Amino acid sequence: MSNDHHNEGSRRVGQVKEVTSLSNPIVKDIKALSNKKDREQSGTFMAEGLKLVIDALELGWTIRILAYAKAAKGKPLVEQVAARTIAKGGLVLEVSEKVLSSITRRDNPQMVVGIFEQRWTPLDDLRPSQGVTYVALDRVRDPGNLGTIIRTADAAGASGVILVGECTDPFSLETVRATMGSVFAVPLARATTEEFFAWQKRSGAQVVATHLAGAVDYRTVNYEKKPTVLLMGNEQSGLPEALAKSADRLVRIPQQGRADSLNLAVATAVMLFEARRHLLKLEDAG
Repeated sequence: MSNDHHNEGSRRVGQVKEVTSLSNPIVKDIKALSNKKDREQSGTFMAEGLKLVIDALELGWTIRILAYAKAAKGKPLVEQVAARTIAKGGLVLEVSEKVLSSITRRDNPQMVVGIFEQRWTPLDDLRPSQGVTYVALDRVRDPGNLGTIIRTADAAGASGVILVGECTDPFSLETVRATMGSVFAVPLARATTEEFFAWQKRSGAQVVATHLAGAVDYRTVNYEKKPTVLLMGNEQSGLPEALAKSADRLVRIPQQGRADSLNLAVATAVMLFEARRHLLKLEDAG
């Protein structure tokens, strides 16, 4: 996204550009981020909401564009974020509500939107050690599930999420929304099945996989013994044979009632909090 020749439907006020036209090229560039191909080409993605933008900046993410609604102008926190964006070489846009709705595809958009550079953690930078838990997801397809899992991994104090095989994009608008900001806090890595196997061998972690044929109740595993990787299968087809065979333990979550399965994000949450139970300290009630 270049920052020049974008004068259509815009005017510069100091270091802030006012944008009111839906046909403005910058607006078109931002709207294109709803396509995975455009996100990958530009290496960027969109996050909505002032709190998320502030959190991302605090965590050292690189902001390319900040867009805020006219109504947010003059609010101290918005002014601070705008100043930080300009200081980091980003572009600041003051936009009409019509433009903001168009960008976010919402009738009642958040007042602030940030365009950030994507960030992937190399798989070999994930080094399991005592008390560390990772989530590995095989071909996760649903953006809501992936976003909820990233949010849950953050809440449970997990150290990262590994996407194995052809997964949905964690930087899509739907996934980022579902993470509620945790996309900025949880390291994300990606791997082919072969790369995951190789990392698993090197890592020294125990891989605990949920599987319909899991012989062991998930609560009986000793999660304290070693760093743990929780391996969860695809929503429709579960874990393929090769991944199931590579796991150190195959477990099941016992169920009663008519439902014969759990939603992937719910099952991952159940596993995560069990694996982390000995590490999540009880808050002092007093």
